[in-house]
Amino acid sequence: MVQRLIRFWVYGGFLAAFLLLGLLPVYFRSWSVVLVLVFLQLPIYMLHQLEEHDDDRFRKFVNRVIGGGRDILTESAVFVINVPGVWGVNLVSILLACSINPGFGLIGVYLTFVNGLVHVAQAIRMKCYNPGLLTAILLFLPISGWALWAIHAKGKLSPAYDVLGLGVALAIHLAIVAHVVLRLRRTS
Repeated sequence: MVQRLIRFWVYGGFLAAFLLLGLLPVYFRSWSVVLVLVFLQLPIYMLHQLEEHDDDRFRKFVNRVIGGGRDILTESAVFVINVPGVWGVNLVSILLACSINPGFGLIGVYLTFVNGLVHVAQAIRMKCYNPGLLTAILLFLPISGWALWAIHAKGKLSPAYDVLGLGVALAIHLAIVAHVVLRLRRTS
């Protein structure tokens, strides 16, 4: 059963995104626009993940383009990156933003924004589509950009929240790169 969860996690996330989006009217009644935008990072990420990981597209892309056909990105690694690394980080960001300070929402917002920029930069650099590019452009950059603006427009936000949010986003993306580079070296 664990192997099936690792292999098919993306489809559950895609369906869960619609469930989460269906709850928006409830959140709009009791949350500020800022908190709703922080919350939105999770379901838009889940929608993005379908474009990225349906039929194992992203893993196959990385293994073909970067790994030269070698299995440098495993199904287990993709699961860990996306379930605890994206869903879990967004969950913590949402909970902290709602219970302590909306500035903690920048963790999830920067995670989405940085990933969107990475997809666009990779497409420009490689001069080709990469799995997830379309939703990065249509969902990630506009919604996370709006969230960044809205959080900062509220004022009275310590720069430490930006440092934390951007730091977590960069650390997660750098950990993925480090994992791929180490696997590439091991399989060479």
